[in-house]
Amino acid sequence: MTRNALNLVLLLATTLLISACSKQGIYDSAIGWERSSAGLETEQVAVGELDITYLRSKERVDGDTVVLIHGFGANKDNWTRLAKEFKGEFNIYAFDLPGHGDSSKPMDIGYRFEDQVGYLNQALAKLGVERFHMMGNSMGGAITALYSATHPDQVQTAVLFDPAGIFEYESELVDLVLEGDNPLIPKQEGDFDKLLDFALEKRPFVPWPIFDVMEEKAIANREVNEVIFAAIRDTGFEPDFRNAITNIQAPVLVVWGKLDRVIDYRNADVFVDAIPDARKAILDDIGHAPMVEAPERSAELFRRFLAEQQP
Repeated sequence: MTRNALNLVLLLATTLLISACSKQGIYDSAIGWERSSAGLETEQVAVGELDITYLRSKERVDGDTVVLIHGFGANKDNWTRLAKEFKGEFNIYAFDLPGHGDSSKPMDIGYRFEDQVGYLNQALAKLGVERFHMMGNSMGGAITALYSATHPDQVQTAVLFDPAGIFEYESELVDLVLEGDNPLIPKQEGDFDKLLDFALEKRPFVPWPIFDVMEEKAIANREVNEVIFAAIRDTGFEPDFRNAITNIQAPVLVVWGKLDRVIDYRNADVFVDAIPDARKAILDDIGHAPMVEAPERSAELFRRFLAEQQP
């Protein structure tokens, strides 16, 4: 058990001893501890009729800003462990995209990549965040790539963790979806456990009360997740995204877990070939979310990538 996991167990044990906490109360305490350990606090910004929730660094540092974009069905807390690696080094913003986490979840807005780019651009403008490094995972990786192509004056560098957007090499997920089984959308008890096993090769430790709440939230979001998935499911087979990313001007690092069952790692070469200034790093023992499965290695890859940009 890692030190972080042990600290979390001790926190939960203390919480249970001093109060008759519900599972939701235990979840809130644990998530709050993770965020605090990473030096993050929760805020919200209004974009039109949407309320967008995000995490940001509690204390501003004399360093660059990093904007973090999660994947489909995920949320801002997917980044807390990587953010902890950057504590005191970078100013962090991790967003809940519309339709996810604690942000608004209307059923009748656009959820394609270009729509999310628009919502993010408005949110960042309201927050006065003008120049930054951007990282995204899966769907968030595709959004990061498209944001970089659409707003080149804002993005200093981009890191794409197992990005969606291109499916030249098909994966286990494609086969399952075509058969009518989408493991990314939990529908009943037990499905969330299957999702984590499918998506992650190295699952982080999650105590049962926290896991139960995470599963309940995932099942509750089924309807909006189906709407979002329908909006993005065919983008990987369409030419528009691939054509758009050829306009990216910022240096790009593509990081991919070789054991990814959601999106085949061989698509990394397609991204690198399409983006003018891109390179890749393949992690042999990692699945679909390197920043969750290997936050220290992910942080070090970013630092080396930045060092390469220095004259």
